[in-house]
Amino acid sequence: MGHILKMNPVLHEKIWGGHKLKDYYGYDIPSDHTGEAWVISGHKNGDCTIANTEYEGKTVSWLFENHRELFGNIEGDQFPLLVKIIDAKEDLSVQVHPDDQYANEHENSLGKTESWFVLDCDEGTQMVMGHHAKTKEELIDYIERDDYDHLLNRFTINKGDFYYIPAGTLHAICKGSLIYEAQQSSDITYRVYDYHRKDDQGNERELHVQQSIDVTTVPASNDKEMFFENEKLETGTKTNYLKCPFLSVYGYTITSKNEIINKEPFQLVSIIEGVGTLNGEEVKAGDHFIICSDVETISYDGRMKVMVTTL
Repeated sequence: MGHILKMNPVLHEKIWGGHKLKDYYGYDIPSDHTGEAWVISGHKNGDCTIANTEYEGKTVSWLFENHRELFGNIEGDQFPLLVKIIDAKEDLSVQVHPDDQYANEHENSLGKTESWFVLDCDEGTQMVMGHHAKTKEELIDYIERDDYDHLLNRFTINKGDFYYIPAGTLHAICKGSLIYEAQQSSDITYRVYDYHRKDDQGNERELHVQQSIDVTTVPASNDKEMFFENEKLETGTKTNYLKCPFLSVYGYTITSKNEIINKEPFQLVSIIEGVGTLNGEEVKAGDHFIICSDVETISYDGRMKVMVTTL
């Protein structure tokens, strides 16, 4: 039968977080300022434990280190991918992530290329991705003058949108959005601007202005238009969202039974809407799994939407 490992999410409180992770998925959130659920992760800052099989209670990082055969014997000293659900009750900081080379040299970490799928959003919700500086000198000038209204590229988002955010992209998730984020396994974030907001002690959050300038791609590609290939399933549709050197992301809209051959070293599977079964086991929105390489055939049945991330 092979191993389909159910995850126990790790929840993180954030100054900008809310309570949608409880409202939408029933997670036992620590407070009404819960911003992130690390739902499939082997990272030290949110290492998920396994909820079933003989590996119940073990962490993803432990399994990756001790049973690499379940992950197609891929190379690397750490589990390479991370999936989060982000609830932005307020705006996240304007930030940028380093690539592998910079992150390895300065942070002893992987870089952070990521992607977003909009699970839900309020009407008129915006997002920041990219900027309007033509040179590094222009970028520095905008930053020194605190002129983010003119620097940042903003646009309105809708439920079901998908965005690719390579390392080096200035970006911010904005208030009113619920986001599925698939990324490299990295927790390196350089904040360049945080709206001068203060915590309960009256302190502004730490910024990383010089690092942000170092790693921001100039000029930016502000073309957010992406075109996705759809494939027919037995009963439903597969949408191919992203294939890049670091990760691949696709989605299934399932309307009844579908048998899918597993050709990946592993798959990170998130049920984002609906209910059904996965290889005969009942699943619902908010459930997350690692499908290991020893699973030959994946059987989905029911009415649900599924996101899949792999290499």
